Amino acid sequence: MMRHGLIELDAVIAIARRGAFRAAAIDLGVSTTALSNAIGKLERQLGVRLFNRTTRSVSLTDAGRDFVGKVGPALQDIHEAMDAARSQQATPSGTLRINAFATAAREIFSPLLLHYLRRYPQVHIDLVTEGRLVDIVADGFDAGIRTADLVPSDMIAIPLGLYRRYAVVASPAYLAAHGTPLVPPDLLAHPCLRVRLPNGSLFRWQFEKAGQAVQIDVDGPMTLDEASLARMAVLDDVGIGFLMESDIREDMKAGRLVRVLEDWTPPLAPLCLYYPNRRNPSAAFKAFIDLARDFAASATYVS
Repeated sequence: MMRHGLIELDAVIAIARRGAFRAAAIDLGVSTTALSNAIGKLERQLGVRLFNRTTRSVSLTDAGRDFVGKVGPALQDIHEAMDAARSQQATPSGTLRINAFATAAREIFSPLLLHYLRRYPQVHIDLVTEGRLVDIVADGFDAGIRTADLVPSDMIAIPLGLYRRYAVVASPAYLAAHGTPLVPPDLLAHPCLRVRLPNGSLFRWQFEKAGQAVQIDVDGPMTLDEASLARMAVLDDVGIGFLMESDIREDMKAGRLVRVLEDWTPPLAPLCLYYPNRRNPSAAFKAFIDLARDFAASATYVS
């Protein structure tokens, strides 16, 4: 089946509106000959004459009036949709869908995501946090945020440059009552906040010092799958927690939590923003990637 291009349809509407080939050609930015050829081509494909034309005038046939009445509104909708798509190439707007695990989202939430929204208020960010690894393309995400060692090899990755470590912490009151662990195996004598991974297994606390790696299967009164709840329990003197340093940095500065075994918690793999290679990205996506690169270049390394 023949498919008609927008130029032929635009030509019909322009001639109907202007009542003359020459005026319509000027509106469309084409020659009168090109416009006449486009109309002739369309009429041959449809098998019906759309215009009565003489050397002095142009008017729609009955078939032409019916055609314009039906095509005109649809063509207007098409042009509006195309204009909306083009506007996303010029001005950041629309929705960005981002997948991240929860701790990663917390680390980049304010310095990257909120900063981006303040700069581009017409963009909506749909942030999904989950522990499982997902295929961001299959699941309809524009980008993902994971540690560098979990980024698929076929993705473009931007290391975000954040200094990341775990911290073993307890409240001052807890340590005063129960003592301070000096080496990882000492944790086996303390109540600890256990964490369940997305696959259902229990997270084992991992340590390293001078090339010596130690993995401790702690025990304690609670098993949780949300770091913010573990933090609350540690602040309430329940036991010892193994938390991301970025989540409890202010608690440590304020003296609400005390860090132990610091020399056993080396830096972790950096976070990466990653995404598939794509042609003609939207203005919103391009602006987000540009801002992420700027953020990575100026990221503050805090220990």
